[in-house]
Amino acid sequence: MALYLLVLGVCVLVIGGVLAILLTSGTPRYRTEPEDLLNLFDKALESEINETEWNAIIGYPIRHNEYLDGVRRRAGRLMDQHGRHWQLAQGKSLLDKEGKAELQALRDHLAAHTALHRP
Repeated sequence: MALYLLVLGVCVLVIGGVLAILLTSGTPRYRTEPEDLLNLFDKALESEINETEWNAIIGYPIRHNEYLDGVRRRAGRLMDQHGRHWQLAQGKSLLDKEGKAELQALRDHLAAHTALHRP
């Protein structure tokens, strides 16, 4: 009987500890900042990005900043209009020439906006 109570006590202690840790730890949050988008655009312009990395950032809504979310949506539309998914596997660019030009303009606009609003 004593062994049963000892095992029960250890199990309750372990399960209770795990539950306490899970309840007190917060949910991890990812905040996309302007620097993240600028780095992503630079990689896309230099053809150093894969489609998964692009979709991981562009496909995730930015709820804390409406301007950044607009830039993200515009970049997503650029991919829809000018994306060349089939050529990425061959080591070529993710976007065609017109798409790269528009992405460069979007990148420059975001960089100027970010520099203007930094303290």
